[in-house]
Amino acid sequence: MDRGKFVAVLTGAISILIAIAYLVIVQLLDFRGEMIPAPVSQLPSSHLVSIFN
Repeated sequence: MDRGKFVAVLTGAISILIAIAYLVIVQLLDFRGEMIPAPVSQLPSSHLVSIFN
């Protein structure tokens, strides 16, 4: 096998491995359950700005 074909096969194999790893990571993150959003402050934003200044 000449060098060009070897590089093409190698990069293709690496690409497939990255794609499979990505799918596994997405599935693992998806199995964690429902994503609950972070709490939002009940204070008005203008009040928060005056507190920190």
